[in-house]
Amino acid sequence: MDYEEILFSAEGPVGYLTLNNPSKINALSKKMIGEMIHLLTAVSVDESIKVIVIRSTGKHFCAGHDLSEMRGQGTKEYKFIFDQCAKMMQLIHAIPQPVIAQVQGVATAAGCQLVAWCDLAVAEEGARFATPGVKIGLFCTTPMVAITRAIGRKAAMEMLLTGRFFPASEAKELGLINRVVPLENLPGETRKLAVQIAEASRFVLAIGKQGFYAQIDQPDDPAMKYANHTIALNLTAEDAQNGIAAFIEKKTPVWKNR
Repeated sequence: MDYEEILFSAEGPVGYLTLNNPSKINALSKKMIGEMIHLLTAVSVDESIKVIVIRSTGKHFCAGHDLSEMRGQGTKEYKFIFDQCAKMMQLIHAIPQPVIAQVQGVATAAGCQLVAWCDLAVAEEGARFATPGVKIGLFCTTPMVAITRAIGRKAAMEMLLTGRFFPASEAKELGLINRVVPLENLPGETRKLAVQIAEASRFVLAIGKQGFYAQIDQPDDPAMKYANHTIALNLTAEDAQNGIAAFIEKKTPVWKNR
């Protein structure tokens, strides 16, 4: 598929999905969302890709939905847009590869939601995050789902009710992002994190990511039962047995990704 509003490239085991419509601050248009769904679905079965970085061209990460598509339509059209966006966001959790957001400039509304949905996020020192829908009569209900799962309730309510910009340092304190780095170091530090993760077996990364989201909202007892069952099955995998043997024998493991 020829993409018009995104780019994709790979450097070794790291795949880069780049939002590529800087003239609209990389707004999540219907076309961009559809292209992201197609790409994430395709990359999910590419065994050469262990980690995905979502980044953007231009000064800013993403300004949310394309508001020009939010005027003069009916409920059916609006629901289609948000259903497609939800499908794209949920794919980020569903695919086997860990996904890292690389953020510069602003990430607002659904752009902030995108950061919150990614498994990890690295931002430059000047990055800012907001859900400003309340200021234009459109409460950020869909970003709310991701943000309330990423940060505490009181902080999420403040972000949603005030629409103010949260600087990168505050976003890190709240747990919305993992690391804050100088702008000039953003690509390198993000890649360093991606490569560190990619040292592991792709198969095991997939087990870990799936397991994390499966247990995170469960009560303690079912979460532990799920974890016990999963780790017992994991131990029967070839990579687990080879990894344990390599550790005992002080060798470097060779992953078979199975």
